[in-house]
Amino acid sequence: MTVSTAALAGLTIDRVETFAVALPTLRSFGVSGGSVAVAGRPSIRVLVKVSADGVTGWGEATPIPAWTYETAESIVTTIDRYLAPAVLGRPCWDLDGVTTAFDRAINRGLSIGAPLAKSAVDVALHDLLGRALGVPVGVLWGQRRTEQIELGWIVSGQTAAEVADCVAEGLDLGYRAFKVKIGLHTEREDTAVVRAVRDAAPDAPLWVDANQGYTVDAALRMARSMAELGVTAFEQPLPANDVAGLRRLRDASPVPVALDESLRHPSDLATFVKLGAVDVAIAKVQRSGGLTLSRRLCSLAEDSGVRLMGSGLTDSDLGLAASLHLFAAYGIDTPVDLNGRQFVDSAYATGATVEVNGGVARVPTGPGLGVDVDESVVRKRAVDVLTATAP
Repeated sequence: MTVSTAALAGLTIDRVETFAVALPTLRSFGVSGGSVAVAGRPSIRVLVKVSADGVTGWGEATPIPAWTYETAESIVTTIDRYLAPAVLGRPCWDLDGVTTAFDRAINRGLSIGAPLAKSAVDVALHDLLGRALGVPVGVLWGQRRTEQIELGWIVSGQTAAEVADCVAEGLDLGYRAFKVKIGLHTEREDTAVVRAVRDAAPDAPLWVDANQGYTVDAALRMARSMAELGVTAFEQPLPANDVAGLRRLRDASPVPVALDESLRHPSDLATFVKLGAVDVAIAKVQRSGGLTLSRRLCSLAEDSGVRLMGSGLTDSDLGLAASLHLFAAYGIDTPVDLNGRQFVDSAYATGATVEVNGGVARVPTGPGLGVDVDESVVRKRAVDVLTATAP
């Protein structure tokens, strides 16, 4: 269903629904904080459906307690009990007003305040607006600089043999860039894993992500080792709030330091820019509370001369599409970490969805996010995370 431009002005939010959905896990995956996906156990994603006068849009939250403080339970209750009541009756087009309403309902502290929950609703509203007008999100923004985004293959092996097998699988599927999670073991073991990747893919773009796993001194040692292996970026080596440490590291590191968890809100990036403590800003939709604030962060990075890279949260196809629209809008031309297809099966996406071939994702051209959601599959796979354990 599409509406006229005039009718769009009167389109108001009349319902917000949450579904904790159990999706098939394709393989195990972990970060320095702990496990993200476990083979043989379903991966829970919280899908959000926003409705307005017969038009609907979908968004996604990816609960990863090992990475953020939000769980499936907290995301569901935050949306159902706080965010949804704060935006019911509001105009769908007023994304800025929705963001303000979110911050009044769940305020900011040292972090943005429930970013995953806020992101799911914000993304669903973008999907709804695009569908209402019959245009993709990039057209909605008037900003789309590329039609495809190169993806990086995530290396999850822990031994040289496992790493070689993982890289070989990625190469067979057409991937030509690799990202390695480090900070999981000792510095020697982490370096050995990265070296094994470099040996298996000598000419591939390669970057590493420590997910806050090191001290300043350890990060400096690792940076020197990574430079010798041709690593192009060192992502979030220190705790998110260690601004002084990150500034010291940026000044001494032979590898550009990229910030992820440190950049919850655009104002965080402003602080790092003022202090000269950032080389690269990672754009990540869910971390920053949705597309509205992510666009502000990306624009600030561009205007400040800070290089942008892209990343995600092992999202299923809704989150994948949202990230692709954002990265395309800002013309991110380096490989990005959007690894959901590698670890999770988006069983609900039974119509149009994201096309990925040879490690390259096409930016969707359908209305909204460009992902068709089969609601019957969503309801069939939904679990009550507040009273029962997912199967």
